[in-house]
Amino acid sequence: MLAAASLGNAAAQEQSASPPGFFLNVDSAKLYYEECGSAPQAVVLVHDGVLHSAAWDDVWPEFCKHFHTIRYDRRGYGRSPVATQGYYATDDLAAILHHLKLKRVTIVGSSHGGEISINFTLEHPEMVDELVLVGAVVGGMPYTKHFLARGDALGKPLEKGDIKGAITAAVQDKYLIAPGNDAAKKRMLDILSTSPQDLTHPELELPVKPALPRLGEIHIATLLLVGDADIPDVHAHAGAIEAGIPRARRVVVSDVGHLMYLEKPAEFSRIVIEFLENH
Repeated sequence: MLAAASLGNAAAQEQSASPPGFFLNVDSAKLYYEECGSAPQAVVLVHDGVLHSAAWDDVWPEFCKHFHTIRYDRRGYGRSPVATQGYYATDDLAAILHHLKLKRVTIVGSSHGGEISINFTLEHPEMVDELVLVGAVVGGMPYTKHFLARGDALGKPLEKGDIKGAITAAVQDKYLIAPGNDAAKKRMLDILSTSPQDLTHPELELPVKPALPRLGEIHIATLLLVGDADIPDVHAHAGAIEAGIPRARRVVVSDVGHLMYLEKPAEFSRIVIEFLENH
């Protein structure tokens, strides 16, 4: 699996001799990031656990019009090389913000990227103005057997070294992208086919203190977005986050699954930008 991840990273690097972004050295790692826009408000996009930062492509231009926008590939995703030792994802995010001299930002985090965003806000409350959590999960809340069995099924092809089969399984998963959103499925297929390391890289992210019992410490305006077709566990996590963060507000988006910014990018951008501009 590690060999496949290394090959995937090499392929991604070769596809663009002059990538539009930059690499930041963090300890023994390198993180690829991009930024755009010149507005005073800074927004950081933290991608999910399936796709690297290219997942934001369809909303990136609109965000760049309204904000100073940053996105990056977490370790092992996209152009960022695989981790070689244990690390804290919140430290990587902090390193990028410090490098860009950003003292306060809004964070938009998807899925596990949302979990990282919550953890970062608890660690660095002085740096976060608002939170947008998209299909987010929160540390300390358990998962159902249904959720875990679905994850095991998605991982079966990788156990056999079948990367193509793993990509197909992910694209066909009814919770990631809602049935009927064929253009989004095609986009997801293209991203994973170009960057299979998104699925194959070893995960060495270190655990942190569970955030669930500490959500009451977050006092900033928080928007929770959940696709109506997403898996029930994600809805349960959204409910727990909404109950725990005093200024949280939940919006359920129709006819989308877990990756709504691929499925309905215009609606996603409108909801998020309106929320941020109103706060």
